[in-house]
Amino acid sequence: MATEDTEEGGHLLPAVRDWPRGYGEASWWPFFTAMGLVVIYLGATVYLVGKPTDALSPSVGIGLFGLGWVLTGVGLFGWIYQAFVVDFWERRPHGSQSLQIGMLTFLATDLATFGALFAYYFFVRVGAWNANLLPQGGLLSGLLVLNTVVLVLSSFSLRWAEGQLDRNRHARFVSGVVLTFLLGAAFLAGQSIEYYNYVVRDGFTLTSGVFASGFFGLTGFHGLHVAFGLLLLCILAVRAVRGQYDADRHVSVTTVSWYWHFVSAGWLFFVAVVYIGSTIGTAYSPF
Repeated sequence: MATEDTEEGGHLLPAVRDWPRGYGEASWWPFFTAMGLVVIYLGATVYLVGKPTDALSPSVGIGLFGLGWVLTGVGLFGWIYQAFVVDFWERRPHGSQSLQIGMLTFLATDLATFGALFAYYFFVRVGAWNANLLPQGGLLSGLLVLNTVVLVLSSFSLRWAEGQLDRNRHARFVSGVVLTFLLGAAFLAGQSIEYYNYVVRDGFTLTSGVFASGFFGLTGFHGLHVAFGLLLLCILAVRAVRGQYDADRHVSVTTVSWYWHFVSAGWLFFVAVVYIGSTIGTAYSPF
């Protein structure tokens, strides 16, 4: 797509506004991303259904699953680039209202997706709970407490960074964004260690039962949101270092902040419902 409309100062733009050409300001990248997610779910379904019945080769499901992630990654890249970066490279004024409405719409749909996952979790959680379905020692641990504290602190650090930007303290703003990124990365590292302990030490995997499917589905989906937020924070950090933000120009900072606070607050709900809730009404059984 190397045309005069997609190049500015020798920089190739992978995600122009008018794509496909002729649709003006409409963006097709969210639909591209959604199609990737559909292929992910399709691949997972084919694998789970085809494996025990031999109706379809499990390799087909694995292939579709991998293809779905590739499509989703490309769609997210184009979406993020178009929303947060393209205006910077093209030296154009940023559409503040459209970006804010877009983020609010995304968060609303995201909340609906989380709601659907929790509906499944609440459905399988009804009735007597067999503690043997949980990993050895349960889900509550010091690592969980540390991860929670780290993610909550990251939300405070980003809010502090915004306050510094309002006062045009640029260096402190950059430091706050970088600190938020590091805290978010530490949270993901902690979650990876938690997963490793469950899978390798306890043999607690996605196929260990209905609770395991709900647990890994919910926490994994949240972890994906944290990883997406880290990508947004990385873009903010690069642009901040280049001096692209000040007290009067900070729309993308605000929208990313909304997203990050949403992810952080959501984790507290996860801890209360999934982790602490797993200890309520449990009963050991030999089966």
